[in-house]
Amino acid sequence: MRASKHAILHLTRLERLMDVVYAIAIWRLFLQLPRPDIDDPAWDSVRELLAGSWETYLVVALATVIVVVYWLQSNDLYGYLEKTDTVHSILSIAQLCCVLLFLYAIGVGLRLGADAASRAFESAAALALGLAAFASWRYATTRGGLLRDDTTPEQVAQLTRRNLAEPLTAALTIPFAFVGPWAWEASWFLYPFLRYALGRAPQPRPA
Repeated sequence: MRASKHAILHLTRLERLMDVVYAIAIWRLFLQLPRPDIDDPAWDSVRELLAGSWETYLVVALATVIVVVYWLQSNDLYGYLEKTDTVHSILSIAQLCCVLLFLYAIGVGLRLGADAASRAFESAAALALGLAAFASWRYATTRGGLLRDDTTPEQVAQLTRRNLAEPLTAALTIPFAFVGPWAWEASWFLYPFLRYALGRAPQPRPA
């Protein structure tokens, strides 16, 4: 059954809200980058700035990639929706709150320094974001009428498996936070391999 204009408008407004929050998150991440103070310069050249703050640049770059990945995931999954409802909207807004929580965790880590606790907090915030996104998608797949009519069960199964890669990667990075900063940062590169493996997982055979 074709969704009403009101339901379609509701989904459009929700997508617009999500785009705005993700855009603000990316913008705020760039504001975390160190900037020279004209009155009290801590660096005398661009080389000193980059050399003295390379870890901050690395963390901000990694955080930006994570936010962009979740934004692309959101665009991908919402492309299969015909409409939204109250519960789905609440789950989606919870996802946006987790985006802001992740942004807050990055800020805490940059200000307090790179230690095991701050890195684990960042991973936990990314995990919460991934679980909220997954819960929103799972609800959409089980609540009749939210998906487009041309969405097949095979597509739903593949997307559900593939989008476990984000929260699974975040969960796996938590123990690496207690190994060291380099180990934690490198562990995020598990993501493309997990996404590829989960996307190619075979369909379960019917009993």
